[in-house]
Amino acid sequence: MRPKLQYLNDDGNLLREHIHQVPDFIAHADEIVDAYRWMCLTRAFDQKAVAMQRTGVIGTYPSGLGQEAISVACGRALHQDDVFVPYYRDHGTLLIRGHKISDLFLYWGGDERGSHSGPVQDMPVCVPIATQASHAVGIAAALKIQKKQQAVLCTLGDGATSKGDFLEALNLAGVWHLPVVFVINNNQWAISVPRNLQSGAPTLAQKAEAAAIPNIQVDGNDYLATFDAIDEALHRARQRKGPSLIEAISYRLSDHTTADDASRYRDSAEVEQAWAREPIKRLQRFIHSQGWWGEKQELSWQDHCQTLLAKSVEEYQASEPECAEAMFDHLYQEWPAVLDEQLDLCAQKVERNGGGL
Repeated sequence: MRPKLQYLNDDGNLLREHIHQVPDFIAHADEIVDAYRWMCLTRAFDQKAVAMQRTGVIGTYPSGLGQEAISVACGRALHQDDVFVPYYRDHGTLLIRGHKISDLFLYWGGDERGSHSGPVQDMPVCVPIATQASHAVGIAAALKIQKKQQAVLCTLGDGATSKGDFLEALNLAGVWHLPVVFVINNNQWAISVPRNLQSGAPTLAQKAEAAAIPNIQVDGNDYLATFDAIDEALHRARQRKGPSLIEAISYRLSDHTTADDASRYRDSAEVEQAWAREPIKRLQRFIHSQGWWGEKQELSWQDHCQTLLAKSVEEYQASEPECAEAMFDHLYQEWPAVLDEQLDLCAQKVERNGGGL
């Protein structure tokens, strides 16, 4: 396995040992500044969503605080006709893929309509752990059979790499040489279980070795390195050169979800040290040092983010609720007769209660 890929140090400076091998895109100011803007919007969305949950406006919410470089790199590396198979901490990717902010609020408010506003071929948010890996290889197999020049990108957390679904998906991807890329967001914690108790392997990336799948570790707080690795892997997949696995090292600066209290199991000093490595400040320092960004642009963009979020909250709160029977809509491709009685009972209860359960 190659050494961990990293271009920027914690202070946002290009590492001297990589100065002659950084890819060309790093010199393109517009591309890097665009990524920074998306990362800032992702964090602003995240902060708003947590505040909305705390005030009862949406339900339980999984923060992506400190992991913005990974989700934005995924979103910007994907082509529009690629297939994205997400887990539940991919808000930056979903925004870049075209999901409306109000729809993301709708989803975390318990309304399935909020998961359908991106590209039609993408899968909805997957909350069960690692089951999306099986879906990803199935989709990749279909693309290969159809000889389509598309790639599948599947994201998951570090805890998911301990599940059988993930390992079986890796095996199939390797055997069938499928156009799929797995990106592990190794944020060091699977709820309250630290990385060192999840696996005896020195890296999570090397779990791909048994399936003969190329793999690499990247600094997931370094947007430049993360994008480069994902972009290269997706390009390989589109060229039918097979699957890849990327382990992006990050840190979960938040609780696992808004239903969690990480202070019960995590040392505050560890979190403080992780804040010094966080991705947004690192990229901001880089674009400042290049003369591509300054205080005026920063204030203007932050104001734009807050205005956009305020309008999105209004749009979400103005949404008419779904009918209660909608809970049955997306359970099966073909309706099983056994659910007829449950649907009738639901409709009768709604009618008795004047429109609600």
